[in-house]
This record gives sequence, C-alpha cells and structure tokens, in this order.
Amino acid sequence: MELDFERCYRAVDSRDQRFDGWFYTGVTSTGIYCRPSCPAITPKRQNVRFFPSAAAAQGVGLRACRRCRPDAAPGSPLWDVRADVVGRAMRLIADGVVDRDGVPGLASRLGYTERHLHRMLSAEMGAGPLALARAQRAQTARILIETTDLGMAEIAFAAGFGSVRQFNDTLREVYATAPSDLRTARGGQRAPAGAGTLALRLAYRPPLHAQALLDFFAVRALPGVDEVRDGTYHRGLRLPHGTGEVALTPAAGHVAATLRLTDLRDLAPAVARCRRLLDLDADPTAIDATLAADPALAPAVAAEPGIRVPRAVDGFEMAVRAIVGQQVSVASAQKTLTRLLTTPTPKHVDHEVDLAIGDRIPRQPHDHRGGGGGLRGFLGAEELLAVPDSGFGMPVGRRETLRGLARAVVDGSVDLAAGVDREAATRGLLALPGIGPWTANYLAMRAFGDPDILLSTDLAVRRGAAALGLPDNPTILDGYADRWRPWRSYATMRLWRAA
Repeated sequence: MELDFERCYRAVDSRDQRFDGWFYTGVTSTGIYCRPSCPAITPKRQNVRFFPSAAAAQGVGLRACRRCRPDAAPGSPLWDVRADVVGRAMRLIADGVVDRDGVPGLASRLGYTERHLHRMLSAEMGAGPLALARAQRAQTARILIETTDLGMAEIAFAAGFGSVRQFNDTLREVYATAPSDLRTARGGQRAPAGAGTLALRLAYRPPLHAQALLDFFAVRALPGVDEVRDGTYHRGLRLPHGTGEVALTPAAGHVAATLRLTDLRDLAPAVARCRRLLDLDADPTAIDATLAADPALAPAVAAEPGIRVPRAVDGFEMAVRAIVGQQVSVASAQKTLTRLLTTPTPKHVDHEVDLAIGDRIPRQPHDHRGGGGGLRGFLGAEELLAVPDSGFGMPVGRRETLRGLARAVVDGSVDLAAGVDREAATRGLLALPGIGPWTANYLAMRAFGDPDILLSTDLAVRRGAAALGLPDNPTILDGYADRWRPWRSYATMRLWRAA
C-alpha cells in the first residue's frame, strides 16, 4: 500500500481522526508510532515515516504511543472494499486464524503458498502474516491486562502467545514497558465482575447512526439468540473455542462492549466479529460524500449521517435467515425462525454442539423476562440437519434448500466464514437448488461485507426508490445506481429506510 508523504503529513498536522487506522505515523526521534490524530506536537518532517500497519512500525523497532494508543484505532476500511487476497488475509488474521492454524493454515485457506502470501503481505502491509498476528496478540494481551485480574501466565496463553517469555518480550518491545506496569497504569479500577467477563471500547470513525443499527436488529431479534434492550444490543456468539455473549452499547466515539466468554482465547475473534457486525471500520465520510452527490439521496444523508450496513457474526446464520426471509415479511420470517430454533431435536435437547471444536457445551437457560442472560449462538449446520420436518414450518422446497445449504457447509463445498472469496462463495451458493441472485447478493452484503451490492429486485428497495423519486424498475435502477459505486450497499440501506 503506497502512502503519499504529503497527504499523510497534512492529515497528521491537522490531527484528522478520519485517517486513524488507515496508516501509522512513526517518529524516529522519539522511537514511537502514533495514530494520525495523536494530540502530541506535530513532529518535524525529517523525523517522520509512515507505515501501512502497526506491525510494520513495530518491525523497525518503534513502540506504540501511550498517549494516543494507536493499537486501539479503528481498522482500515480498505479490507471491506478490497476482495483480493490481501484483503481476505487481513480479515482472517483479525479473526485469529494464524493463532489457531498458523501461517500454513492461513495460506491453505487462501489457496497460496506461505512464501507467496508472505511476499504479498509484506509488499502491501510492510509485514508478513506472523508479524501482523503478533501485533494483534499484543493488543489482545493489553486488553486482558487492563480489563481482567487474570495472572500474566493465563493472559499470555489466552492472547495466543506460545510462552510467557515470548509474551513478556513482545509487550516490552511493543509498549516499552513490562506487562505488570500496564496493569499498574490501570490504577485502582477493578476488573469487571465474573469469570471470563471483559469490558472494552470499540472505536469507530464518526459519524455513526447507532439508532438505525439498533432498529434494524430489534425487528429481526430471535428469542435466545439476540435482543435489543435499553439502547443495548445483546447477542450470543459461537466462537472457535467455545460460546460467548456480548452486550454492545453505542456511545460517543466508541461502542462499549461487555463480553462474557467461556474461553478467553476467543477474545480477538469475538472483537473482530463485533466490529464486523456493526460495520465499525467503515469510512462514513467518504460513503456519505458519494451518496450525497445524488440530489435524490442528499436530504436523507444530511438528516441521517453515518448509516452503516448491519453485518453478521455467523455466515451460516445469515444464510439461513436470508433463505427463510425470501418473499415473506420480516415478521413472518421471525415466526418461522423462532419455531426452527425452539423445536427439540436429538442433538439439541440438553446440549449445544460447538462444531468448531466438537465439544458438548451445556446450554445456559434463557431468561425470557429479559436481563440479557443465557443468550446463545444460532444453530450450527449439523444441528439444523437434525431438526425434524415439523420444526421448519415452511414449504418443502424451502426446507430442502436449508438442508442442502447445511450439507454443503458441513462437507466444505460452501464456505461462509470470514475472509471467504466472495465470488467463489456466491458461485457456490447459486449452484444450490432454491438459492437465487437476491439471496446470494444479500449474503454478499451482510455476511461477506461487500460494500457495493444493490438489491434492486427487493420489494422494499423498490418502494424506497419510488418514495425518493427514483426509478423503481430493477433494470433501470441498476443503471441509475452506478453513480453510487462503490457504496451501493449503503444506498440499499438508505432505500430500505426510505420505504
């Protein structure tokens, strides 16, 4: 990724928060690296270098600034726009694939050799996959140190380090201080109560229209899976090493997240999935500028800046929701999904099966009176296959489409995970009986994070277009929408709200 020195320096000189996460500022005279909006005195030009990643800055011996905390900046929006190998690799690294499967596992998922993958990432990011994962492990460790009372050895292994010595050396190198000093800097603040409970802030680039996200999730909430209550979105999570639950509360400049995890090794993937769910790495200024250039959308953009695309923490869940929601109302889809989730099955009576690790995990009781306790993740593919015919409550054809999807996920012929090749995944979905372009495009937008999808045949989109004085014929609307590229997914959200 090429960084223009003059443009980067102007962003640093103006302390422009929009560029936090796009690049990092290295100051050779002090030996630190910062985010562009760091409030410190602007360094002299001759003392500045710019880096495309925190790992690249760490690779030349710079430590993270303690004042602006560049490791807590929003992620780069490039990885949503870009669907190439580097973009996919960055999404997979954020989801913890290197920590779980190593570089060979990452390379295998991407279909490249380790050597070629290292070369591509080094050219674009200034660091290879190991260094990028190491930078993420350091931030995970810092979060655990500052938000829990766990011992340092427990934190080291929970963050993904191979040994306590590696953990100590890395944190001293990245933060120029001992791990115990990071905890001392927390002051007298106590960690959140409860084993496996963490409280942290998820940064974003303002503006963020939080109410639009909460409204979207509220009308689609499923009993025992997710709910919106008192301005907070609660949902259960299925994670690589166990289950979890998160409460997400939008606030000024950040989203407050309270995570309860059965295994702290799932912290990094849980954070990555929550960020993806709320589309927190988007660049709303660039998106809104493009859409506001259309007079038909300009008033909506001015009235509601920062509309995001609600995404997904589980690709299979989103696929099931999309198939059930084909050609029916949202309320009808919720009723059908609730029946699907609450029908007892031989594999789903007393336990849940975590397909990622094959362990049987006791199901926590759901408090139907509220309180946020006991939320669990959606059904896994194998669990859905165990649901009897009576649990589907839908036409036979749609029921068999769901089962066909589940079989394809189980046998690996369809991949719905983070970092998937969007085009390959779409082809695989369209090859399944009962899945058409609307469903595949809906998944591309919400599960795969494609920012440039227009659901022109969607009835609500057509109604929204008509309400704004735009053509509601799908073919004509497709042609008109070229002016919204590469942000047509965000235009879709605005048309939905207009309807």
